[in-house]
Amino acid sequence: MSATEQPAAAAPRELGGRRAQDIVEAMRASVALRGASGSTFDHVAREAGVSRGLLHYYFGTKERLLVEVVRRDSEIRLGRLDAALAGADTADDVIGVLVRSLEELVARDPGFIALLFELFTSARRNREIALELAELQRRSRSQLAAELERKQAEGVLRLGAEPEAVATVLFALADGLSLRMLTEPERDFASTLRASVRCARTLLTDA
Repeated sequence: MSATEQPAAAAPRELGGRRAQDIVEAMRASVALRGASGSTFDHVAREAGVSRGLLHYYFGTKERLLVEVVRRDSEIRLGRLDAALAGADTADDVIGVLVRSLEELVARDPGFIALLFELFTSARRNREIALELAELQRRSRSQLAAELERKQAEGVLRLGAEPEAVATVLFALADGLSLRMLTEPERDFASTLRASVRCARTLLTDA
């Protein structure tokens, strides 16, 4: 085992009901207030109204709890994205939905983007977190790919590559743009977004 690799922790136990939601929401709120590195089990336990030992029992590590926060947020966001894409009738409609989703995320919830990148950093040191994050990305990619494939089958658009390849490129564009938009909040990114739309149109064209 290398110096930077950590042993995998035991798998988290199932935690259902209101208590689980309270814990995840408390971590979410703590990250928004203090950042991921500043959020501790002590903060979360106090704000969720549970013992610190209970967090350790169910989640094992702070990183696993952070993964759960990202997982639940991603499920909500992808659900909204699917609903918005359902009404798209052209390739430009689909691209417009994706652009609006990115703009809304950067404007309303930059903490989620920061958390995602912090998890990526943790994944470089912790194989368990790397596996969790890879699985989360796989599910997100597969869900968007399935929606794009459905739109192609409906005759709404034509994909320029395999659905999962297209979804991967679109997520990569969004990840890179979101990072730069957060790094330079005073910059006008309108022309950059237009250039990104031109890139997307090479992969999403009208049927």
